[in-house]
Amino acid sequence: MYPSHHAPLAHLKGARRRHGAVVALDGVDLELHRGQVLALLGANGAGKTTAISLLLGLLQPDAGEARLFGRPPQDLSARQGIGVMLQAGAIADMLAVGELLDLTRSYYPAPRSVADCVAIAGLDGLLNRRYGKLSGGQQRRVQFALAICGAPRVLFLDEPTTGLDIEARQGLWRGLRTLVAEGTSVLLTTHYLEEAEALADGVVVLANGRVVASGSLDEVRARVDQRRIRCSTTVDAAEVAQWPRVRSAQRDGGRLEVIADVAEDVVRRLLAADPVLSGLDVSRAGLAEAFLEITRDTSLEEAA
Repeated sequence: MYPSHHAPLAHLKGARRRHGAVVALDGVDLELHRGQVLALLGANGAGKTTAISLLLGLLQPDAGEARLFGRPPQDLSARQGIGVMLQAGAIADMLAVGELLDLTRSYYPAPRSVADCVAIAGLDGLLNRRYGKLSGGQQRRVQFALAICGAPRVLFLDEPTTGLDIEARQGLWRGLRTLVAEGTSVLLTTHYLEEAEALADGVVVLANGRVVASGSLDEVRARVDQRRIRCSTTVDAAEVAQWPRVRSAQRDGGRLEVIADVAEDVVRRLLAADPVLSGLDVSRAGLAEAFLEITRDTSLEEAA
């Protein structure tokens, strides 16, 4: 039996895990719900990979619990409902891509067709190629295809686009959106904040093994009510960076980009300094700024 419609498909509750003297997770709560794309964010060593490993049953929590479909992650029937793409995995170099797909599909009761896997993961022309002869980017696409070939209800992706160029990354994003539209739930860890912003509807931010922010993208952004100001101006970025309430100022091509606590005073001062300023645009700062500010505040609190 799968959990009810409102129950999480995967969750950690009060999860703690040590690696020797290092506390990797310290009382983490996390829930992935039906139809959700949840981004798990944090710097290196924040606990992201440990959290994924607990949910996959690769590690056991020292305290708390991990569940898949309401069952222990080691339960075979639970594992048959997931797909996994880790940062590193042992894949037979001598097998052809088609052979790898056939082998992996054989583990599942109702796998996705090879044609669907090829289309979603962008494997045209690769089925007869040996895995070990592929480029790094092609191997990542094959790993994605292997993760989805069992038609999983929950997909775990640990830094899936690391090493991919922009075109390949966007291709994987398109494939993910196709799966989500079909009803697949996704737990995604990524260093690329624009990836989380493009794909996720929920965010959990980890720092030093603890959850420091969680909620929708808008809720996490609201934790730091900053504004992004863009304009074409001759005003020096280094000068603007010294103004009150300005977090940062830099050139992006021919335009000035400013992150500020409030917009009105900064815009007023920009216009006074450059009356012919043009192309003014003011918007709420993005997830990247929120992430940096939240994790910065956490580091300052621990140092105090």
